[in-house]
Amino acid sequence: MSPWEVVAVALGIAYLVLAMRQSNWCWYAAFGSTAIFSWLFWDVSLVMESALNVYYLIMAIYGWWVWRSGATEQQATRPVVSWRWPRHLVVVLLVLMLTAVSGYLLDNNTQAAMPYLDSFTTWGSVITTYMVARKVLENWLYWQVFNSCAIVLYIDRELYLTALLMSVYLVLAVLGWLMWRRDYQQSQHHAGAVAAA
Repeated sequence: MSPWEVVAVALGIAYLVLAMRQSNWCWYAAFGSTAIFSWLFWDVSLVMESALNVYYLIMAIYGWWVWRSGATEQQATRPVVSWRWPRHLVVVLLVLMLTAVSGYLLDNNTQAAMPYLDSFTTWGSVITTYMVARKVLENWLYWQVFNSCAIVLYIDRELYLTALLMSVYLVLAVLGWLMWRRDYQQSQHHAGAVAAA
C-alpha cells in the first residue's frame, strides 16, 4: 500500500459521496483520483484498468460539463433519468462482446493479469461512467456488479486498499440508488402534476 493509493482512495470516496448528493464537485475529486489510479494500475500490469482511468479523466470533464449544462433554476445539476429495459439489454450485450474481444487480445498478446475479468470490469465501467454523466438512475445497479468483480481483481494484484474502496463503493452504491430513485420519483410526480394542471 502506497501513500498515493491512500490519496486516490480518499478522492474516490469523496467522488462517490458527492455524486450521491448530485454535487458538481464530484467531478473534481474524480479527476484527481483517476489520475493517480492510472499510474498505479499501469505499475501492477492491469493494462485495461489503467486505460479505464485515462477514460475516467476525460469523463470527469465531460460529466462536469453535462451536469452544469443540464442545471435548472430549481436544481443545480441535470435531473435524474431512467432507461427502458431494451436499452439495458443492448448495454449488457455490448459489454459482454467487448469483454470477449479485448480479453482474447490481451490474453494472447500481452502479459496482462486476469485479462477477461480486467476487460469485463473495464468495459462495464466505461458504460456505467457514461450513465453517471448522463444521470441515468440504473448506473448504481451496474456499479454493484462491476465493483464486486473489481474486488476480486484488486485482491489478486495485492491492491488491498483499493479492494476495500470497492467494498465501500458497494455500500454507497445502494445508498446512491435510493437517493437518486427518490429524486427521480419526485421529478416524475412533479411532471405528472404539471401535466394534469
